[in-house]
Amino acid sequence: MNTEKLDSIEKKYLELTAALTDSAVISDVALWTKTAKEQSALKPVAETYERYKKTLDDLRQAREMLDSETDPELKELASVEAEEKKEELAQVESELKILLLPVDPDDNKNIIMEIRGGAGGEEAALFAAELMRMYKMYAAANRWKVEDVDINETELGGIKEAVFSIGGENVYSKLKYESGVHRVQRVPETETQGRIHTSTVTVAVLPQADEINVEINEKDLKIDTYRSGGAGGQHVNKTDSAVRMTHIPTGIVVQCQDERSQIKNREKAMRVLKTKLYDLMRSEADEKYASGRRSQVGTGDRSERIRTYNFPQGRVTDHRIGLTLHSLTNFLNGDIGEMAEALRIADQTAKLEASDDV
Repeated sequence: MNTEKLDSIEKKYLELTAALTDSAVISDVALWTKTAKEQSALKPVAETYERYKKTLDDLRQAREMLDSETDPELKELASVEAEEKKEELAQVESELKILLLPVDPDDNKNIIMEIRGGAGGEEAALFAAELMRMYKMYAAANRWKVEDVDINETELGGIKEAVFSIGGENVYSKLKYESGVHRVQRVPETETQGRIHTSTVTVAVLPQADEINVEINEKDLKIDTYRSGGAGGQHVNKTDSAVRMTHIPTGIVVQCQDERSQIKNREKAMRVLKTKLYDLMRSEADEKYASGRRSQVGTGDRSERIRTYNFPQGRVTDHRIGLTLHSLTNFLNGDIGEMAEALRIADQTAKLEASDDV
């Protein structure tokens, strides 16, 4: 294993650790915070590298003892020790490779999530509402903040389209693999002959743009206001509080009618628009690295069928990694952590294999 980069990281980590005890740094709150953040980011790599070096030294000593020892029992002990340290070294080396993988700069961002009913009419809309509930329950379990932006409901309680934000720690890193087509197989309540229907729902997960990511020229915007409304007269306003915002150069249209205040709806719409523009910029950049993306678990292709929810068999299957969980009810109640972690590990493994091929 090439340790040149690791030596450099360790040196930087030690310098930052020493700086945190420097009175000049301590007296400057902003500098101390910046230094502590940088030191914290390097800490996992530095500590794992320290373990790697110690394990490597232990292995060397065990092999030396194995070569020089004449007593059969001690030689056997040395042999066992050498084998254990060899396995431990391989494990630590694997951990280091994972820690050195490029970090997605968007992993710690909040998200805008869009859920749309696809093929299947009202049944698709009803399942879209269930998926929205699932993600909101998962967010609640993680103590994340959920804020509705635009919910287009149907008369029967489904949703044609839902746009909402989720804010908290590392939201995008845990939900970015949810983008794609979700398929549901079940008997609709309106089906009199008990036939299983297949419907689809599309989910998009967009990392929320920071102010520094996207700048929008007011001249490029067309803003319309209208009266908000909902299924069955819900949330109807008598004033033009709803906002529709069109970005003329790209043709991207967003709207928000969740708030009763036009100003608040404009703020939310602008946030979604910036996020969509940021997503467009990311997609264009990703095209330059298409071969690299193919080696990873899908996170952005919204036409890709990623998962099937089979109600008769009570299972949910992710087609990208071939994982099936026989706990559909719990899954739809927000218990999606196991699937999210499996997807993260699969993506990590694919990136590791790709880096080994380079």
